[in-house]
Amino acid sequence: MVRRVAVIGAGVGGLASIKCCLDEGLEPTCFERSEDIGGLWRYADSMDGGRVSVYRSVITNTSKEMSCFSDFPCPEDFPSFLPHSLLLEYFRMYAQHFDLLRHIHFKTTALSVRKCPDFATSGQWEVVTETGSVQESHIFDAVMVCTGHYQEPYLPLASFPGINTCFKGQYLHSREYKDVEAFRGKRVLVVGIGNTGGDLSVELSRVAAKVFLSARSSTWVFSRVSDHGFPFDMVNTTRFNHFLDWLLPSALTKRIRFRKFNSWFNHANYGLASTKSSNFKVIINEELPFCLLSGTIVLKPNVKEFTKSSAVFEDGTTEENIDVVLFATGYIFSFPFLEESVRSLFDDNRSLYKRIFPPQLEKPTLAIIGLVQLTGSVMVGAEMQARWVTAIFAGWNKLPPASRMMADVLKKKPPVKRNPSERENLKISFISYTDEIASCAGVKPSVLRLLLTDPRLALAVFFGPCTPYQYRLVGRGKWSGARNAILTQWQRTLKPLRTRVVDDSSNGSNSWRWMCLLALPVALTAGFLLSKYPRLGWSPRAGPQL
Repeated sequence: MVRRVAVIGAGVGGLASIKCCLDEGLEPTCFERSEDIGGLWRYADSMDGGRVSVYRSVITNTSKEMSCFSDFPCPEDFPSFLPHSLLLEYFRMYAQHFDLLRHIHFKTTALSVRKCPDFATSGQWEVVTETGSVQESHIFDAVMVCTGHYQEPYLPLASFPGINTCFKGQYLHSREYKDVEAFRGKRVLVVGIGNTGGDLSVELSRVAAKVFLSARSSTWVFSRVSDHGFPFDMVNTTRFNHFLDWLLPSALTKRIRFRKFNSWFNHANYGLASTKSSNFKVIINEELPFCLLSGTIVLKPNVKEFTKSSAVFEDGTTEENIDVVLFATGYIFSFPFLEESVRSLFDDNRSLYKRIFPPQLEKPTLAIIGLVQLTGSVMVGAEMQARWVTAIFAGWNKLPPASRMMADVLKKKPPVKRNPSERENLKISFISYTDEIASCAGVKPSVLRLLLTDPRLALAVFFGPCTPYQYRLVGRGKWSGARNAILTQWQRTLKPLRTRVVDDSSNGSNSWRWMCLLALPVALTAGFLLSKYPRLGWSPRAGPQL
C-alpha cells in the first residue's frame, strides 16, 4: 500500500498533488529547491539557481474561471486574466486554505530518485535530497514529479549557420528575458512566433528601434476578448462546441475555425497564415496585428543564416545591423534526478500512459504531473491528473495491464517526432483530455443524468464554459459548492468590471436561456444516440460521451 509520497516541485502541479494526497489520506512530502511556492509563476529579476520564471509583464492566456483549482474559485474581485503577481497571490491563498505549506521543504533539491532494490515487489523509491550542503536519503512508497514543462531552454543554434561563428551581436533565449530596458533603441530579431515570441515582440516594439519577427510556420492569432467582450475561452470551450466538433466533418470545422479567425483580420494579408495551411499553430495576442499594421514589427520568414551583423532569410531578403537575436524557441523536458533506467522509458510525454505513467514500470508508483500540452489551462489538467494518480495510490482506482497501457501509448503517439518549437501542433483538446482522465477517476459528470435531476445545471454544464467545477459534481472529492460555483461563474467574471455602472435595459441572460432551451432537443437526441450506441462514447476516434 502507498502511504508516503514524495512530491518534487511546489509549483501549481506540486500544490495540487499535495492537496490531493491529503484528500486521499496519504502523507505527502514536497521538495522545492527555491525558497517559495509558485514555480514558473513566481517572478524573479534574475535566474536564481537556474530557475525559470515568467517575464515581468506576463498575463495569463486562460481566464481565472477556466484556470482555477476545481474546489477553490478565484476571488470574484480578481480580473478575468491575471498578472503573475495576482496568480501567485491566488496560489498562496490556496496553500493557506488547505494548510499545504507545512508539507513543503523549501531550499531542498532532489538530487536523485532511484528504485529501491526490491522495487519489483515494494514499488518504493530512494530519494536523495540536499538542503544547503547537507544530503539526506529518504524512502517513499511513490513519487509525483511536478517540475513542469519549462525546464531546459531549447536553443537550436545548429539550425542557424553563423549565429555563434560570424554574428557579432548578442543572442539569448527568451528564458533570460525579464523586461525591455536592455533592448531600448536596438534592432531586435525575435526567432519563433509562439505565445512568448508574440508577446515579447509586441513589448519590445515600444522601445526598440525596430523589431523583426521570424516565423517558420503558419500562425493564426486570436484575442483573449471574444464576442461581446467575454473571455474567449469561456465562450468557446463548451461541451456543446466540443460535441459539434465531433459531429461535423473535420474539413468543415477547420473551415469554420479559419473563417472565425479571419473575421478579426485577414491573416493572409499580414503574411501570417493561409486557409490552405495544413501545418499551423494558434497563438493569443491582441496587439500583434496592430504592431504589424503600424510597422513597429516586421514579419519575416525563417532565418537561413547569420552574417557579421545581418540576418539572411529563406526568401532571399536580408536585414542589416541586427543588434540582438532573441530565441523564443521553447523548452525541452528534463528529469536529471531520475535514474537513467527510468528516464530511458520515456523520451517525451507521449511515451507516458495518459501522459502520466511510464507503462513499463513493474509498479505504477511514479507519476509525471503537468507534462501535457492542452488547448486550455494546463493547471486544470495537472490537478485532474493529481486526483486520478492519488486515487490509484490509495487503491480506489487501478491501472490496466502493462500490455494495454503500451498499446494505448503506441496508438496515440504520432509517427513523426517533432522538435519542441512545434509542440503547439500536438496540443490535446482540453475537454477531451480532462474528460478522459475524469472518466478514469470516476468524476466525470453525466449531462444526461443532470437533465433528469437538475435541468438548470445541465444547461450550464453543456452550453456554458467547461469550468473545473464540473469535475467536482460527482465521485470522490465531490464538492458541495460545485453547483453554485457553476451557476455563478459569469457573475464572478463580470464583477471586477462593475467599477462604473451604466444603465442597460437589454437583458442578455434571458435570451441565453431561451437559446439553451431551444437547443435542448439537440442534447437529448445526442444523449439518446450515445446511450443506445455506447460505442459512440468518447475515445480518440469517437466523440464526447454525455
